[in-house]
Amino acid sequence: MYRKYYGLIQKPFELAPVGGRVYLSESHREALATLRYGVIANKGFLLLTGGVGTGKTTVLNTLLGMVRDKIKVCVLNNPTLSKHEFFSYLSGSLGIPYKKNKGDFILDFASFLKNYEEEGGKVLLIIDEAQAFPINLLEEIRLLSNHAGEKNALSIFLIGQPELQEKLADPLLLPLRQRIGIRHHLEPLTEQDTAQYIVYRLNKAGAVNSALFDSGATNLIHKESRGNPRLINIICDHALISGFNQDLNHIDKTIIEDCIKEIKLAGEKRLQASDTNKSPQSNRKLFGKDSNISILTATILILFVLSVTGLILYEFVPEQWWQRIVELTSPILDTFK
Repeated sequence: MYRKYYGLIQKPFELAPVGGRVYLSESHREALATLRYGVIANKGFLLLTGGVGTGKTTVLNTLLGMVRDKIKVCVLNNPTLSKHEFFSYLSGSLGIPYKKNKGDFILDFASFLKNYEEEGGKVLLIIDEAQAFPINLLEEIRLLSNHAGEKNALSIFLIGQPELQEKLADPLLLPLRQRIGIRHHLEPLTEQDTAQYIVYRLNKAGAVNSALFDSGATNLIHKESRGNPRLINIICDHALISGFNQDLNHIDKTIIEDCIKEIKLAGEKRLQASDTNKSPQSNRKLFGKDSNISILTATILILFVLSVTGLILYEFVPEQWWQRIVELTSPILDTFK
């Protein structure tokens, strides 16, 4: 609704790149160069990590648009597949028959790689969201690399969030970890990158005024988004809506401050709504440490009174009664362990 007001051909801050063209910061260009080198130099395994929304998929898609015709690409981004489903997926993607027999598939896969290598081609297997893949499936992927041949006709890219590094530290993944020849971590945009990114997006959307956001606004956007492109898009889109509603010709720091408050408020409302749906047990946990202490104090006091009374009535109360009291009070005490 604000496009005509600001002289835009299309919305500039959609999550997808405007017109299919992407802004690449220095870190993004380094990541792209690293991926290209991994393909050209026939590196077996390559690791690319980055936070949510930092542009890993954007870099990957840019690479795929540049690869040669003789590179067969298979992208796997579903970590919930079973082993059977994994091999079935590879079968359909690479055109290799799979009749639910892993041994036969491995033989056909090795033959496929050998023939592809002789023709001057190679296979690129990309594992996206690799941090969510189970260890046994990652091990199956590693074993596939044993059939890459002398020229490494198979390259495997592991792409995921920073916690992928922690997962690879598992002793069970030592053989896989030792095969990773290249590692690159995608850094967030710098303050300068953020300002250039906003101008780039506006220009690609046909903006008459590419300086629509002043320096105070872009600096605050960078601070609040921490250089995350996805968050920059969300804040900027929200700011343009606010600017349009207030008949403003440019976006300043005040508008961004209001947008940040509204965005955070929306998040808090969702959190509060989810809290009201919690079970009584989870709500009790929200009361904090003091409520647990009060319950514990009351329980101890009751037990103390019972103990004193028991000493007085010890001669008159049967032994099985005392056993029953212990049975009833033990679960209460266990909740505070």
